[in-house]
Amino acid sequence: MEVRFLADSMLGKLAKWLRVMGYDAYYESFDGAHRIYHLVQDGRLLLSRNRPITEQYPDSLLIRSDQVKEQLQEIRDAGYIKADRSKWFMRCLICNIQINEVTREDARENIPEYIFYQNKTAIRFCPSCGRYFWPGSHRNRMIRQLEEWGFKYS
Repeated sequence: MEVRFLADSMLGKLAKWLRVMGYDAYYESFDGAHRIYHLVQDGRLLLSRNRPITEQYPDSLLIRSDQVKEQLQEIRDAGYIKADRSKWFMRCLICNIQINEVTREDARENIPEYIFYQNKTAIRFCPSCGRYFWPGSHRNRMIRQLEEWGFKYS
């Protein structure tokens, strides 16, 4: 079973990059001890830069670095993630929900025309926030960044 993460309030950028890589990474910009407790009880691995918090929860990983590249490497070195490119860009970066394929008709009505004609089969939709996603320059920059960080094909 794949690990589901809970990133504490210090790790918002890390949560985003975990989502880019296709991992379920729950994040809120505030720490609520009660909320953390329930999310960890629900089977999430707590990621935190706060040692006392990680000592409270056996299902946690203390993140030492303040750089996303090194944070991802720490999680990989601990055995929780790998670079499975087939999962990349399968989650909404905002909602953390798995995004779905969309019909051509829905895509045509909801995205710019030139994007539709460039990406007819690669358009996805977030059922939670309603955003549409497609491979473009932003995605290409993210792929290059992950590769520079050492996350190549697995």
